[in-house]
Amino acid sequence: MRTLFVVLFLTLLSTASAHDYVPGRPQSQPILLKGGDLNTVSHGVLEATDLLFAAGRITEIGKDLALPPGGRVIDVSGQQVYPGLIAPWSGLGLVEIGAVRATVDLREVGQVHPEVMAHIAYNTDSEIIPTVRANGITTALVVPQGGIISGRSSLMNLDGWNSEDASEKLNVGLHVNWPRQRIVNAWWMEKTADEQKKENAKNRKRLGDTFDAARSYYLAKQANPDIEVDTRWEAMLPVFSKSMPVFIHAGEYRQIEQAVAFAKKQDIRVVLVGGSEAYRLADLLVENDIPVILSNLHSTPMREDDDYDLPYRLPSLLADAGVEFCISSGSGATGTMNLPFQGGQAVGYGLDPDVALRALTLSPAEILGVEGDLGSLEVGKKATLVVSRGDIMDVLTNAVTHEFIEGKEVDLNSRHVELYQKYRARQSQH
Repeated sequence: MRTLFVVLFLTLLSTASAHDYVPGRPQSQPILLKGGDLNTVSHGVLEATDLLFAAGRITEIGKDLALPPGGRVIDVSGQQVYPGLIAPWSGLGLVEIGAVRATVDLREVGQVHPEVMAHIAYNTDSEIIPTVRANGITTALVVPQGGIISGRSSLMNLDGWNSEDASEKLNVGLHVNWPRQRIVNAWWMEKTADEQKKENAKNRKRLGDTFDAARSYYLAKQANPDIEVDTRWEAMLPVFSKSMPVFIHAGEYRQIEQAVAFAKKQDIRVVLVGGSEAYRLADLLVENDIPVILSNLHSTPMREDDDYDLPYRLPSLLADAGVEFCISSGSGATGTMNLPFQGGQAVGYGLDPDVALRALTLSPAEILGVEGDLGSLEVGKKATLVVSRGDIMDVLTNAVTHEFIEGKEVDLNSRHVELYQKYRARQSQH
């Protein structure tokens, strides 16, 4: 009976964490989007313009385009066409229900795991994924968490049968959680101020020692390619050849300052993630060519004497200072669906609308190294795009009617849509 109960429990759990929507078929015929307003990002807005794509790539943009033989026309007149939005930091596909441990695969045990690859644990059947892409998000950087060095992230498209099918770019970057600098006085913190200071210093030293050991391995490997393989340091080889950036998660002033100094000392490429106080060090970031993935814009200020709306104004502050940045909704999986509305909020607090849209599309593509395929509507790029009846960044008018990932038409149904239709029917009955 115990064995039977375990089998039934696991069966129900797997059913609860898998959606039933069939991934789109590879594009088999040319598709012409007719008469939409093309928000190209790279070349402004082209009103009432056609867009043709075939074999998963955009082939032509212009007025009154001819439909190739065997093609299909979709009339999108009066609608807005956008490149698919990119979530540059997410736990999507790694966690289903936070309170159910069996559905969470975000981190490994221990502090140093550069060998971890997020796409190995990515669940293409997550019920959360359809709710996210329904708002126009087509691609997400899936990021491991925990420890000092969490592992490597991978960029995944949001419509595939398995992780291989959904892979856009594997092992995009190595993720480092910079040790906390401030002393936490909250009720839940059990350690004294002195104990916290010692722990923070210990973690900084451990991080430095880890990179020094990995660099020694890198140099030894160059001198003798046949040395004994260490999987941890092997995963970090691209860091020292600068073919893979290090994503340093840091929010407060001292963390960012130390992270930049660390990057210069180690001579590595760095992307700052979080960046709550990045505006205070904007000149330093520009000087060292360090882009920022802003997150948690829907939050309260870090300091008690900060303006209440400071998190909402962060994108505008960085844009004015000339810092390269993009917008993220944070590491949560369910919150990823609100990504476009974080861009809209930034517009409401001073960010130029064109810059806001770029921060959701082309800017993350550039930071993640996929700007040749994604992020804008241009001939030759992948046909990963969305059509909305209204402004995709406006929570009141965002209404995605069509979505394509590499030319594959995406099913826009989701658990949220089904529940909405269910209870709308109940309302009509009364």
